[in-house]
Amino acid sequence: MQTTVSLGIDIGGTNIAFGIIDKSGNCLANGSLPTTAYNTPQDFVQDLYKTVKKELDKLDVQLVGIGVGAPNGNYFNGTIENAANLSWKGTIPMVELLNKQFNVPAFITNDAKAAAIGEMVYGGAKGMKDFVVITLGTGLGSGIVVNGKLITAAERDDITYADNLSLVIS
Repeated sequence: MQTTVSLGIDIGGTNIAFGIIDKSGNCLANGSLPTTAYNTPQDFVQDLYKTVKKELDKLDVQLVGIGVGAPNGNYFNGTIENAANLSWKGTIPMVELLNKQFNVPAFITNDAKAAAIGEMVYGGAKGMKDFVVITLGTGLGSGIVVNGKLITAAERDDITYADNLSLVIS
C-alpha cells in the first residue's frame, strides 16, 4: 500500500515554505518559493503543483490533503483576505485554487493558528491542554489553545475549526 502524505504550506510575505509530511509527522521533502516571484496566486499554485509533483513522484507517495497557514487566512471561507504583507490584493480563494490544481481536500487558516495546531499535534505542546504560540515574521500573530481546543472567532456546532485541519495531518 502506498504511503499517504499531506502537504503543509506556510505563505509568508517573503517566502512560501512547503513540506510533504507523513502521518507520523516526518518531513519527507520540503522547499520554498519566493512569494514576490508570483504576480497572481494562480501563478503560484501552478508552480507549486509542478514543484510538489516532482517530489511526490520521487517519493512514490499519495497526497491526501493540504493544510495552509497564511496571513489573514480565513478557514470558514477558504480565503486569504486583504493580507497587508502580500502583494496579492483583495480576497484570494486559495482553497478553491488548490482543490482544482491538486484534486485533494485543502484547508487554510491564519498562519499563527496553523503553527499552534502543529505544536499541539507534533511539537513542543504535544499533550498540553493550554498554551499560546506567538509568531513573529513579516507580521505578528498568535494561536491560543484552551482545554485542548484552538480558540477561534467562530465555530460551527458540529465540528470545530481545528478538527478539519487536524484531519489533513492525521
